[in-house]
Amino acid sequence: MGRPGPKLAPLNLTASERAELERWVRRRKSAQDLAARARVVLACDQVGEDGRPVPIGAVADEVRVSRDTVTRWRKRFLASRLEGLVDEPRPGRPRTVGDERVEEVVRRTLEEKPAGATHWSTRAMAQRTGLSQSTVSRIWRAFGLQPHRAETFKLSTDPFFVDKVHDVVGLYLNPPEKALVLCVDEKSQIQALDRAQPVLPMMPGVPERATHDYVRAGTTTLFAALNTATGEVIGSLHRRHRTVEFKKFLTRLDKGVPPGLDVHLICDNYITHKNETIRRWLLAHPRFHLHFTPTGSSWLNLVERWFAELTNKQIRRGAHKSVQALEKDIRAWINHWNDDPKPFVWTKTADEILERLASYCQRITDSGH
Repeated sequence: MGRPGPKLAPLNLTASERAELERWVRRRKSAQDLAARARVVLACDQVGEDGRPVPIGAVADEVRVSRDTVTRWRKRFLASRLEGLVDEPRPGRPRTVGDERVEEVVRRTLEEKPAGATHWSTRAMAQRTGLSQSTVSRIWRAFGLQPHRAETFKLSTDPFFVDKVHDVVGLYLNPPEKALVLCVDEKSQIQALDRAQPVLPMMPGVPERATHDYVRAGTTTLFAALNTATGEVIGSLHRRHRTVEFKKFLTRLDKGVPPGLDVHLICDNYITHKNETIRRWLLAHPRFHLHFTPTGSSWLNLVERWFAELTNKQIRRGAHKSVQALEKDIRAWINHWNDDPKPFVWTKTADEILERLASYCQRITDSGH
């Protein structure tokens, strides 16, 4: 048995000190270093079953910092209480902007909106607070604030979300034996666009240039099935994307897959994938099994990642005078891909996905909005 550690002096937090430390931990505008120190002190104030303060090692494991860090801030708090957790003065030019004004900038950025705009700019915040634009910019960088940026998200409302995530991810990580796992979807409304004027080629120091306006020549739809094991793609082009076209694509898959293999298809909840006509076709072809991604969760379907490759490398900067020319280029690109296919490797387990989603939902719930 190891020797017991040194006897630790109790912190004896007062009610006001505990309230202030908990406020530092919760407040979004608190510096992360200060919040971490507050967590250390709160953890050090705990008492074990023997009535003694919790050991340094246990606190370090709980807060996920080193033992030296716990020891340092425990001593600083015992010596100077709350003031000991604040950074000591450093040499250099004295600050010209106090903590109160910094807090005001951060608070307004997080909690308010400027008149006549959806988000703050450095100019608007400078006018509102009386600081310079460069000072506002430095404060935003220090706290990781970027009011000009906004990202999108979508949470699935599918009541069977958890079951479907486990089903689809299970096929990626543990595919069944003597079976193919194919990610299936259609990329609809692919437009054949021709530029209004000729594209100017790239030259040294000058990028390729194209007019912003274009001429529409029609649309086509690509049905694609991505083999998750090999990365190969089976594609079929149609002018429409109805049940009739999807059934034709299934028939093509049936002919292209060796008869001794089961076929597991991962697809979304589009109505053409699960109406009565498709159900009857599946009953006549029992080796085909459909697995649906949760509603609003197309990111679970790996073929969407392949569609992004097609868009970035062929469609977005292409110029096509007709639908036939567009379809010819798409077929050529699929053939080029299949000459050296590269599978997309899924790494996250279903539990990791659900845990991260739960953490994100918790942050939204605690945001106060």
